[in-house]
Amino acid sequence: MAGSASAGVHGFTEALTTFVGRAAEVRELAALLAEYRLVTVTGPGGVGKTRLACEVARREVSRFADGAWLAELARVSEPAQVAVAILTALGLAEDRDMPPGRQLVTVMGRRQLLLVLDNCEHVLSAVARLCSDLLRAADDIRILATSREPMKVPGEIRWRLEPLRLPGAGERPGEKESDAVELFAERARRADRRFALDGRSRPGVERIVGWLDGMPLAIELAAARVEALGVDQLVDRLDDQVQVLTGADRMAPARQRSLAATAEWSYRLLSAAERRVFRRVAVFPAPFSLDAAEVVAGRDAVAAVLRLVDCSLLAPPLAGPDGRARYRMLQTLRTYALQQLAVAGEERDAAAGLARHAMAVAEQAAAELESSGTESAGARWLDAEDATVHQALRWTLENEPRIALRLAIALAPWWSRQGRTSTGYELLGLATRHAAAGGEQWCAVQFWRGELSPDPFQRAGLDHFSAARDVLVARGPSPLLVRALNGRAHCLAHLRRYGEAIRDAEDALAMAADLAWPAGEAISLTSLAVLAHYAGNNADSLAYLRRAQGIDPAAIPDGAARAACIYLARGLTEAGDLAEARHLGAQALDWAKTAGTPFEVAECLALLATVELQAGHTATAARRIREALEAAWRIDSRYRVFESIDLCGHLCARAGRYAEAVTLWEARAAHWRTFLLADLPLEQAHRQDLLCQARQALGPGKARAAAERGAAMTLGTAVEYARLAAELKDPAAGLPQLSGRERELVRLVANGHTDAQIASQLHISIRTVRSHLDRIRAKTGCRRRADLTRLALQVEAV
Repeated sequence: MAGSASAGVHGFTEALTTFVGRAAEVRELAALLAEYRLVTVTGPGGVGKTRLACEVARREVSRFADGAWLAELARVSEPAQVAVAILTALGLAEDRDMPPGRQLVTVMGRRQLLLVLDNCEHVLSAVARLCSDLLRAADDIRILATSREPMKVPGEIRWRLEPLRLPGAGERPGEKESDAVELFAERARRADRRFALDGRSRPGVERIVGWLDGMPLAIELAAARVEALGVDQLVDRLDDQVQVLTGADRMAPARQRSLAATAEWSYRLLSAAERRVFRRVAVFPAPFSLDAAEVVAGRDAVAAVLRLVDCSLLAPPLAGPDGRARYRMLQTLRTYALQQLAVAGEERDAAAGLARHAMAVAEQAAAELESSGTESAGARWLDAEDATVHQALRWTLENEPRIALRLAIALAPWWSRQGRTSTGYELLGLATRHAAAGGEQWCAVQFWRGELSPDPFQRAGLDHFSAARDVLVARGPSPLLVRALNGRAHCLAHLRRYGEAIRDAEDALAMAADLAWPAGEAISLTSLAVLAHYAGNNADSLAYLRRAQGIDPAAIPDGAARAACIYLARGLTEAGDLAEARHLGAQALDWAKTAGTPFEVAECLALLATVELQAGHTATAARRIREALEAAWRIDSRYRVFESIDLCGHLCARAGRYAEAVTLWEARAAHWRTFLLADLPLEQAHRQDLLCQARQALGPGKARAAAERGAAMTLGTAVEYARLAAELKDPAAGLPQLSGRERELVRLVANGHTDAQIASQLHISIRTVRSHLDRIRAKTGCRRRADLTRLALQVEAV
């Protein structure tokens, strides 16, 4: 949608230094992006590919309605995780019902944005396949990739980034400095404010940048040593070192040999202790804290890390999502340091240290997630350590299975909270191979696999919860058994086995009371309230929730307290106590936003929309419905998307717009069936009364036409239709004049056709299709495909 909050740049760290030179390269790369949909910037490590791509993205972002998004792939070690990493960079949770690659293609088909994929070379085949799929299915995106080699997929244009311009022979004084000299001078002044580029220093500087072939990283490393050595000694030492190292790998390109020489030279200037720390901290795939460095590299790590920052071998610390300061090593330097780690025979020790750090973080953060008042802090901590804990988990699965088991169990609550269900379920499955069947850890894995199951409300989830229950019940009451019983209760309820579900939840409540475990009591009371609601007994549901609300909040995890608050607001809405329901709903919404739980945000917005509908506040209800729909669609929560479409149907029916209501409900029903779940009796009764009223008002013919229209809609079209309906205005207002061919084009776009499919159906070229769509966009202001879908719906409505 125009004006979406997603516009702007996302994932790009703030540049700490000025962008020197490259003006012509920025213009050329921007022009290529305007013409081609996939541009790959290639070049050796250290040539400045990432910095240039980020600069171009910032300057060109205004061309993209949904902004520019950076996905850093350097931390991705498994090709299978490429799509997951990009989804995470886009702020999207994995959809349990869809492979990550297909989910990404589906999401991108609805957006107009610039996707920057940085450091693709080590997972190039996976990135190439994904980009090929995206180019076919998402016509309105552009991809700017950086890699040491091209992907070699159809539609790609390769653009080789050359080193910085060097001083040319015969340059006259007063002419603009070469980019390489300008970069050295600027960075040298940062290292030593007394440095001046003058007649005395210039020859040495020109010799240095010439030796380094204009490679930006090498120049920055050299410039950082100006204060300690001065230009003359810098020339002497660099000259000697490069002369020795140039022949190390005669098959490598010359520029790579020069950059390797610079890294080697910087490394040799370190003390033995500093070299050891430099090698070991390279095992971190992402920024790391001083505490983490100490675990991996020993007590002397702190002083060495500070020294490495001075030498430009580490970037100065920046605050992560959790507020902790972390240091970062450039990928090129990290590659070199890892080579030295292997030469020193320290790889296993460093990896084991990383695993110890990951274990400590995961278990402490898990405890915070499960406590009152600390949930957000624990989640932000794990967000910041994401790449590190997952690299540690992959290593321990192969090398330290007992640690892998503990680590996977500790990460499970975070995976659940983040919606990373597919990844978590798979990794827990790998970890459980090393658990003794029937042991405590085995039972914990079964419980969390139930929570993260791709089929959580039906058979698969029930099987996992039951496996844990069957073992634990013979051992007597325990918190894990309480949770397993509650998990079973929810699954049984969705299978309409209410009697068994209620018995499990009641057993869990009694057990939590015997254990004097308030959190377990709150969870069990909420489960019983949900079961009562499903059965249509709102009075009992409210009674259970009032009991849960009476438990000391300090003894309950934040997530459990929020769930009780949300369900209480729903029960009060059903009971007609709208003022209290609105108050609790707003409170839960603020709480969810602060906690950073997007699924709960979408749920609370839908709840507040329901309250306003019940109160007859049509305009406020419509606004809340639009917000709920946008929030659910953004995170691909189909359950909440269906809920918002349903609410929009209620909104239209109450406003007497019966055809729109029938269309929305039929579209929802068509897609809801893919969940293999039946509607709750109470919700079905509310809808059925209005649906009968709508069909009677429309008559058989119009009612049938409205229903057929909804049944034929894709989910994306249904969402746009709901957005349009929730605006409560004449769809013809301000509608531009379109020709017959233009109307046909926007209709095909609305039906989910790609440019290639449209060209085939209309027997015209893809270039002609895009030319027509560009004219339509210019005429209507519709930049995204979603906007064209909305336009098609407006044209049809008229």
